[in-house]
Amino acid sequence: MTITAQAANKKNLSHPTLVLWIIVGWVGFCILPWYGSEEGIFSFEWLFYGYPFDEDYAPALFLILQGKKLWLLPVIAFLVAPLFALKGLKSDPLHGKILVIAGALGFGWLIAQGFSIGIRGWNFSILETLFGPLDDRQFGMGSGAMLVASALLFILTQGIAARGAVNGDIFVVGAIGFVITIVTAFVFYPIFNMLASAFITDDNSYSLSVFFQKLTDRRLWGLACFSGGRCGAAWNSLVLAILVGFITTILGLAFALVVTRTGFKLKRGLRALTVLPIITPPFVIGLAIILLFGLSGSVTQFIADLFGITPTRWVYGMPGVLIAQVLAFTPIAFLVLIGVVEGVSPSMEEAAQTLRASKWHTFRTVSLPLMRPGLANAFLLGFIESMADFGNPLVLGGNFDVLSTEIFFAIVGAQYDQGRAAILALVLLIFTLGAFWAQRFWLGKKSYTTMTGKGDSGVHPHLPIRLALPAFLIVGTWTFFTIVIYVMIVYGSVVELWGVNNALTFKHYVTAFSLRFDAEGIRLTGSAWDSFWTTLQIAALAAPLTAIIGLITAYLLTRQNFAGKNAFEFGTMLSFAIPGTVIGVSYILAFNVPPIEITGTGIILIVSFIFRNMPVGVRAGIASMSQLDKSLDESSLTLGANSWQTFLHVILPLLKPAILAALVYSFVRAMTAISAVIFLVSAEYNMATSYIIGRVENNDYGLAIAYSTTLIFVMLAVVGLLQILVGKTKVGRRLDQSRTNVT
Repeated sequence: MTITAQAANKKNLSHPTLVLWIIVGWVGFCILPWYGSEEGIFSFEWLFYGYPFDEDYAPALFLILQGKKLWLLPVIAFLVAPLFALKGLKSDPLHGKILVIAGALGFGWLIAQGFSIGIRGWNFSILETLFGPLDDRQFGMGSGAMLVASALLFILTQGIAARGAVNGDIFVVGAIGFVITIVTAFVFYPIFNMLASAFITDDNSYSLSVFFQKLTDRRLWGLACFSGGRCGAAWNSLVLAILVGFITTILGLAFALVVTRTGFKLKRGLRALTVLPIITPPFVIGLAIILLFGLSGSVTQFIADLFGITPTRWVYGMPGVLIAQVLAFTPIAFLVLIGVVEGVSPSMEEAAQTLRASKWHTFRTVSLPLMRPGLANAFLLGFIESMADFGNPLVLGGNFDVLSTEIFFAIVGAQYDQGRAAILALVLLIFTLGAFWAQRFWLGKKSYTTMTGKGDSGVHPHLPIRLALPAFLIVGTWTFFTIVIYVMIVYGSVVELWGVNNALTFKHYVTAFSLRFDAEGIRLTGSAWDSFWTTLQIAALAAPLTAIIGLITAYLLTRQNFAGKNAFEFGTMLSFAIPGTVIGVSYILAFNVPPIEITGTGIILIVSFIFRNMPVGVRAGIASMSQLDKSLDESSLTLGANSWQTFLHVILPLLKPAILAALVYSFVRAMTAISAVIFLVSAEYNMATSYIIGRVENNDYGLAIAYSTTLIFVMLAVVGLLQILVGKTKVGRRLDQSRTNVT
């Protein structure tokens, strides 16, 4: 036998990944608590409370040895079975079959017993009829159960890979299985649990007639606005979302072009300014707009005095909501488009100019078509953000009804109609699905690859004059308006009573963030410190997890082909299409009971932020990866690297704009989220936005704005730190001497 054959045979016999997951499974079963505790899943206080024999903190093995929770006994067989697969070759069909059977049956058994047995015994009456009364119960999953479930899942995916799925790639199959599982658990399950209530009648039975009656409600689809009345919330939301999608995409493209294709010297300041709206709680922007354009607003009064006209309430309704949403969501389009605009290969543009094409013709026929993935994704995100926005319509909507606020009032209002809320959420989902497929149709199956494994030392050409002037005009107008808005916000935080008593004071900052020095050191005595540190910790944990899951998902969608890929992509966007209000309520209903019992903990906040914000990382990753030639992957695989190594060392370094977009967006949205947070916070885990809303409800606007202003500066510092840590993508292009100062 040759040395090469011996090495191949040795590699075929090695199972390091499988051994790792088998060990993880046994650790979870034999050592860690099987059920969750009040101290939290990451707490180790259980070591001092009767571990390992106390029923509340005991591992599964010790529970079984004490004759308790005997429905966990079959798990031992499912963990033992993979040990037999270690003896055979990876290419042996029996190897993959053992892993698939053990993983599928084990993972399925955990799900079945988790939903069948709850805190009151059997969860379904049919089980009690079949097996008789159960004199036992169980609580939510703990760290032990989570490790065993994870181990069985990845044992299953390794078995599927061993049987030839996706060319036998363990990393790709494992990643697909992982994403499908977590999206199913934390997106599909709670949302469908909520939507099922659309068919429930007053007597808790199910009826299609009730469903269609609510679906065809005139308040939802009415067109009375053409006769002087009010349009239905569905049409209002659709028109508003389309307008916001188009306007934010145009503004985002203008900013991206000014930053990357001109000699503008204040690019860093412009980047920072575009980030400001998404790091500001939406209702604060709404309050600033009211102060400027409301009935007694500064601008309104100035124009009324100048032209002698009577002030109106024009800002309350679609105009005000449109202004606020465009201001808030343009940075999303910019974050998506900046990487795409930078990723267009300069050599293609230089080739067009070499063939005597003008700068305008080159931009229109070469550069712009290559930006289509970014434009489509920017529009889609703007559309979905507008559909799901809750804060701006609540503050500025007036009589302009939209789906998100209607859902909120259906759930928390006096009517408390979960069925109507579910119907509204379903309509919103249909609109989002339509936008999703329209985006795919517009992109088609064309290739937008501009970055290959070859060197590219070209330089992006300057914008043509006919494009540069409108871009500067748009950016300048938006910049001026944004600066005015934020001057008003800062001003409102240092006055006694905003709009009534304008005497300058810092008392709001002192009340929120005061310090006291004594013999024991520094004491944080301000009323906002607890919520501030909790928010910072939750956001810091959620942001990298969101970016990792989002970029891995984007890699699977752009680099791999597998059955159900379209459904997989839609599933990753589903949570983004549902208003945070529905996310919050559905999470409470789904995760307040076993098997996943996390209501009232910090975990439920982290999970909600991950799956609410993950689509931005997915879309940014897809837009950037669409420009990377697959020959980069193929070259790496040919040289002996596996898919994980290729993803880590080849793909990720070229995705720094997408990584930054995912990190920035997920962090700041976790810091400023409102709608879902209202339902998910607890006394121990109170978030900044929940605290601010409490101040607003008590008419303490100065303290609320002071806290919001502090959050803005903190997040600006974090965004700057992330830009330094992530860095820029280096693709070996020469410097543009025309844009550098020659001394």
